[in-house]
Amino acid sequence: MTTSTDSAAAHPGARGSDAALVAAGHVVAGLPPAPAVWCSGLRKRYGRRHAVEDVSLEVGRGEVVGLLGPNGAGKTTVIKMLLALTHPDAGEAMLLGRPAADPAARTRVGYLPELFRYQPWLSAAEVLVLHVRLSGVGVPAREQRECLSLVGLADRAGDRVGGFSKGMQQRLGLAVALVARPELVVLDEPTSALDPLGRVDVRDIVLTLKSRGVAVLLNSHLIGEVERVCDRVVILDRGRVAASGTLAELLGQRELRLQLTDPSPAAEARLAATGDVERAGDWFTVALPADDDGTAVPDLVRDLVALGARVHAVEPARISLEERLLGILRAGTVGRSGDDR
Repeated sequence: MTTSTDSAAAHPGARGSDAALVAAGHVVAGLPPAPAVWCSGLRKRYGRRHAVEDVSLEVGRGEVVGLLGPNGAGKTTVIKMLLALTHPDAGEAMLLGRPAADPAARTRVGYLPELFRYQPWLSAAEVLVLHVRLSGVGVPAREQRECLSLVGLADRAGDRVGGFSKGMQQRLGLAVALVARPELVVLDEPTSALDPLGRVDVRDIVLTLKSRGVAVLLNSHLIGEVERVCDRVVILDRGRVAASGTLAELLGQRELRLQLTDPSPAAEARLAATGDVERAGDWFTVALPADDDGTAVPDLVRDLVALGARVHAVEPARISLEERLLGILRAGTVGRSGDDR
């Protein structure tokens, strides 16, 4: 398992006692905090099948990272190894600066598994009380009630869990993952069984966690939700990392398609000032600046109209994350058979 020397290598400048403090998850003056998740070379076999092969990834503090891939790609196996629920055959993993197998690291991790069950005779409030006791973190009753309210169960706190629908069970599982003030939250299919309103609630919760500096590792088949909340994405291919990076890196440069008639030379010059331009009849495709803060498109349209161009259509031209993922699948890099382990 990872030693303090290994952790120091991941944080240049840490030496001696500083390295030990970094490995223990402490912040040292002049050094960034250890990543919320760090793993290198994770491998896991089930019989003859390689479920995970040489997976390395990182989740920074306050960062939301999406884990994507089809059934059988190894996403859940990676999560279980990170949380020391499954022992890797090879590789290393760190949580919040500590070895993943260290119980002290896991006390600061909230986890929503894909499949779970709670004691049906307990109320929702009693389930939270039980898990707070198991975590060893002192969370007052008021804060526990606020956690139930956050997931939409404030009015059902006293109801027995056995009478909950599957969607309500999912909301309770999310509350359990959040109640002990985690610094890292791992969500394995958090929107399973939730209606559209519930999925929006989960999205808002993830964004709230990010704003508080909580790191999130999110495994979801709902690619649109991943695209809305994640800073970076890791795509698994038969247990291996097929692609990873920010959305901008994975999806390519943002472009804009405009249908214009009667563009004056000044209007065409304004297009060229924005970025590289390609023309096909009345359609112009222009590359948007990488540092666009959201003003480039409305400013461009305003200026084109002022310069006498007639603007008939404005369309974004970057591929979606779903299209990018399907491109990887169709390239034959991802196995399709089997279920996640």
